Amino acid sequence: MAALYEGYTLCRVGTVQNSNTGILGVEQGRDIDHVIVTDSSRFITVYKVSDQRPTGSWSVKQGQIISCPAVFNTQSQEYVVVTDDKVVRVWKEDDVNLEKAFKATVSAEVLRVLSTPDSELVVLFCCGAVRSLDLLLASPQQPIEHVLAEDEIIRWSTIIKAEHLLVLFSTEQRGEHYLYVQRFNPNTLVKHRFETEPGLPAPISFSATCRGSNIHLLYLYLNGSVYESVLPLRSLSTGAEGVLALSRSLCLCLPLGEEKLMSGAVVVLDDAHVAVVGFPHPSAGACKDYLCIWNTRFQTLQACKEMAGKTYSQLWCYSGKLYIPHGKMLSIIPFECQKSSLAAALGKLKQTSHSAEFKSCSFVSSWTAQTYRDVTQITEIKSRMSTRNHADVKSALTVDQLLEHIKTSAVQEDIQVEVGEFIRRTPQADLQLAVGRVALELVSRSQTDANFYPQRVFLQLLETRFLCYSVCPELLSLAMEKKDFRLCQIALQIFSDIPEAVICAYVKTILSTSDSEIETVNLDTDSVMFMKELTQTQSRSDEEEGQLNGFGSSGLESGVSHIPSKKLQRDTLSLDMSCPVGLHKGALLNEVLQTAYSDRPLLPHLKDLAVPQVIIFLQYLRFLYFKYCYDAHEQIRALRTPSISQIIDWVCLLLDAHFTVLAVAPEAKGLVSDLHKFVRSQVKLYAELGKIEGSLQVIKNSKRSEDFGMYAIQVIELF
Repeated sequence: MAALYEGYTLCRVGTVQNSNTGILGVEQGRDIDHVIVTDSSRFITVYKVSDQRPTGSWSVKQGQIISCPAVFNTQSQEYVVVTDDKVVRVWKEDDVNLEKAFKATVSAEVLRVLSTPDSELVVLFCCGAVRSLDLLLASPQQPIEHVLAEDEIIRWSTIIKAEHLLVLFSTEQRGEHYLYVQRFNPNTLVKHRFETEPGLPAPISFSATCRGSNIHLLYLYLNGSVYESVLPLRSLSTGAEGVLALSRSLCLCLPLGEEKLMSGAVVVLDDAHVAVVGFPHPSAGACKDYLCIWNTRFQTLQACKEMAGKTYSQLWCYSGKLYIPHGKMLSIIPFECQKSSLAAALGKLKQTSHSAEFKSCSFVSSWTAQTYRDVTQITEIKSRMSTRNHADVKSALTVDQLLEHIKTSAVQEDIQVEVGEFIRRTPQADLQLAVGRVALELVSRSQTDANFYPQRVFLQLLETRFLCYSVCPELLSLAMEKKDFRLCQIALQIFSDIPEAVICAYVKTILSTSDSEIETVNLDTDSVMFMKELTQTQSRSDEEEGQLNGFGSSGLESGVSHIPSKKLQRDTLSLDMSCPVGLHKGALLNEVLQTAYSDRPLLPHLKDLAVPQVIIFLQYLRFLYFKYCYDAHEQIRALRTPSISQIIDWVCLLLDAHFTVLAVAPEAKGLVSDLHKFVRSQVKLYAELGKIEGSLQVIKNSKRSEDFGMYAIQVIELF
């Protein structure tokens, strides 16, 4: 059997002409937890998959074009991309400006830079020639031979690591389709011709794997036929003259539905399972926006998932995760394929134990769970599920019956009891799918009935950890409309796929609501307790103040390295230590600071904030940073608090989005001046620290003289 688990959004993507996504490719990064996303405009972004955060982003200048997906060279720990068809760029993780990185112009147009882990990179040219990247960069203007005919075009390419590296690429020439296999050491090129049928167009998707001593090539046609061709490695060791016939066997016949299909994609998962996107579910009518896993041995559908928004002919697979663009987002769908057997294919495989089943289910729930409170809350859920009072419990409802009761019931308390009982009695594997349907029905009725808003029922559903933003997108919007900040707070703690536009809308709702109104909301006690202790923490003594990072002492402000024994004068910047917002509003803003986001999509939405809202938000961020610099956070024991880097990131984002307005707004003059003073003092501090670091490094690297006796005195001048 195979399973598709709950997915989450990695990033948002744009669309370009001809109904294609703006993604050129998704490639494996420096390890299994990093991927490189190259869009079709000008940006290359590296994401850490486990927390859906970008760790690096680069762009080319306006007017330049990225020609192929960027890749990572595991041998040199460098990134490589081709721009404007002929310019090869190489840079490292810590390089900020792509224009200042190494670049070389080659003599022919490049189609792709192909990579596979722990192997050298290979450059495939549009003319069919292949070069090692190292050899190409050693002589960029070396002549490139033409392997293909003048009207022959490459449609697909990949690289496989078997006994040696193999480059495979398919071409099209006047209705004929060919497969080339380029082998290194010895350098041989073998050409095959695909079998053709009258009226059958070209294959629309390919996927190749190496199993044993054979290369298995799978390719998909628009009529739903999935064929497999097996290429023995031994037959590729010597260059065969002429064009060889490529034998094939039919692996799978996919349903077509009523609509005429124009695109689709297939990826091999293992020796018995393939993932397919763009073809309709057998029982879902004409809708083709599905991701499905099929068993090629028994022609059975193993798992499926409907994707929100339009899907495209793009699908990637790395380390047990499928990467699929749909609508305006790139989603990650974890999957699992069990060993293929007839019983599993027919859905009759017996479970070995209850613990194994629960282990699988707990793996699903962890994708949208936060690390804090995981142990306690999961324990509480299991305890509630196992504790049942059979004397007072009614018979369990099916999900369809529960949805009907939600539509018709006039008493919200009855719905709360029924939903609670449904959660307790439903197995976790079924509950994962049912929770989304229940939430959608509750939100739908709340939007049409102004008097209906079952907050406690929503909290029950959130507590299961089976709900995420993608499953019920309107839930957060409804909560903000009702100003249900308790529900919003829990949703921000649990959901990892909240779009940047919704985050900004939530910030705007918080800042536009008065402190007195928010103070009446029942929030997470840990967050409120953190704010109480933060605002009650006293500033340090003058002697301790002399050791602060970059502000608060005249000694550091003037750049000297000693601390005078007399009473130090406070800098005017350190005097403003009052919290500009109420405790509850501060707790809600702290949740925003800890929510995952991407910088580029967030900036345009931040511009929707009004100037007074930006000023109060910046004042609160300044207050947090000052308190942290006074080491208040070390004295406060809280499970969930924003970090220094998160605070600084949001300050930078707000200034980037509103710098022009803040520069001319009279009410922002004092705030911007304070921030300028602080940055200036930080620059001085780090300059002095850099000098100290250099001196200590010299001392560390200096060699001791061998003529020293038992005792010696040395004088070391640091500056």
